[in-house]
Amino acid sequence: MKSNWSIFLLFFLLLIVAWVNIGLGSVNIPQAELLKILFTQQEVNPTWSYIIWEYRLPKAITAILVGSALGVSGMLMQTLFRNPLAGPYVLGLSSGASLGVAVLILGGSLLGGWLGTLLFSKWALVIFSSLGSLLVLLAILSTAIKIKDTMALLIIGLMFASLTGAVVSVLSYFSPASNLQQYIFWSFGSLGNLNWQEVSILFLCFFIGISICVFCLKNLNALLLGEKYAKSLGVNIKKNRFLVIFSTSILAGSVTAFAGPIAFIGLAVPHLIRQLIKTNNHFILMPSVVFGGAIIMLICDTIAQLPGSEYTLPINAITSIFGAPIVIWLLVKKQKIIF
Repeated sequence: MKSNWSIFLLFFLLLIVAWVNIGLGSVNIPQAELLKILFTQQEVNPTWSYIIWEYRLPKAITAILVGSALGVSGMLMQTLFRNPLAGPYVLGLSSGASLGVAVLILGGSLLGGWLGTLLFSKWALVIFSSLGSLLVLLAILSTAIKIKDTMALLIIGLMFASLTGAVVSVLSYFSPASNLQQYIFWSFGSLGNLNWQEVSILFLCFFIGISICVFCLKNLNALLLGEKYAKSLGVNIKKNRFLVIFSTSILAGSVTAFAGPIAFIGLAVPHLIRQLIKTNNHFILMPSVVFGGAIIMLICDTIAQLPGSEYTLPINAITSIFGAPIVIWLLVKKQKIIF
């Protein structure tokens, strides 16, 4: 019962934080006007209406989807590998996406610039990022079928990340400063560049990933007591591992493709939620992580906007600067990780 109340409170807090996020920005919009824009058909300032419907609302929904997807991905990886330091990008998906974008931006310059000139656009970034993640995913899944040891799979994922990182370094070394700057800006992450069509595609990927995750929850609870115990309960370890990796890949891969590599959220949110609700039951943990990840992502985005200022800070910087100290404080205070 206490856990159910925690989920309800997290949902209520999410609504409050989302409202604050939509209401704040470089342009001051009164709360009364915000209510009219969102819930009535009354005449309002067309500029304010455009800002809300075409920029702030899509950005807030993107933040909710990104935070939720990364939080759930981190939870899945930490349970699968039984490693509190595992995160959504531990399998090298982010590195694969980075390699795809690097081939587009940095590789285009090595071919005389025609590739970057011809293809460099928002959709080109999404496509190349998705292709990079997909190639790493296929490599990981093919390896997962042959390998029995889950920890060996973790090491292979880290090796894939190192390999793709090395290729990106080589491309960066031979690329001009202008292309390097474009690549670095992408690596900062961004929540405010998506239109409604792109938000819809991101939501579809999120829905598919979460749906697959729901079918794994019972098996994840069994895995907490070890693979041998899970096998004794009839859990198909290879099938469950495949579904968990596939779900994580869809969630983390789609986020990286549309918003760039977002740091900290996937690693920290599951720990923060476990500290809050004191449970490892994934049927309670998953919805809590969904709401908790969305709340933290919205808070970070609100801070990054620097309300009242025309400047916007990189979202990756905010998630790390404000998030990492909180997790360190919680872990030092509790002296152990609930896992």
